[in-house]
Amino acid sequence: MPKETVTEKAVKKTTVKKPAAATTKVEGLSHYQNMYRDTVHAYLMKELGLKNVHEVPKIKKIVLNMGVVEAVTDNKILNSVQEELSLIAGQKAVQTRAKKSIAGFKIRQGMKLGVKVTLRKRRMYEFLERLVNIALPRVRDFRGLSARSFDPQGNYSFGIKEHIVFPEINYDAISKIRGLDVTICIESGSKEHSLALLKAFYMPIGQG
Repeated sequence: MPKETVTEKAVKKTTVKKPAAATTKVEGLSHYQNMYRDTVHAYLMKELGLKNVHEVPKIKKIVLNMGVVEAVTDNKILNSVQEELSLIAGQKAVQTRAKKSIAGFKIRQGMKLGVKVTLRKRRMYEFLERLVNIALPRVRDFRGLSARSFDPQGNYSFGIKEHIVFPEINYDAISKIRGLDVTICIESGSKEHSLALLKAFYMPIGQG
């Protein structure tokens, strides 16, 4: 029998039931899109006891963000990090600016200090699939994600300490290993519904 991945082991500890794999494939949709349409949607409606299809939680967008403190003194570094995040996301990242000045850190309002990208629809689902099945299992000493990282609206945020867990990044071609913040924006009625949705996509979220 094939060995279980780290992700599969983590999910088994936190879930009892799982939705079946997608049975039909619609051209133009990613695997996870088909999975949500074919199985996850109906599974959540039954599992959460929902009566209206519009109450079923769904992912609206995924936002990736990387801060670049070195940009205060060397703006060229920002261009390299922008390219790296674009490779991870599969979509061009944009540079972000400081919203206010901080004299102690020599930061002026409007200064470029980071990069971010917002993913929707197909690219959003493609990134989520790569995150769950490739990137997270490559995190050193990975023990699952925290269930306490939901905000009051049901959105889920967490950080990845080393962006080299994404195979799109060539370790020999980068100047520094950097952290990456991920925010999964979810249209949901509660934190519990958001948690059920992410677990249905095999996100390895634990209890703490």
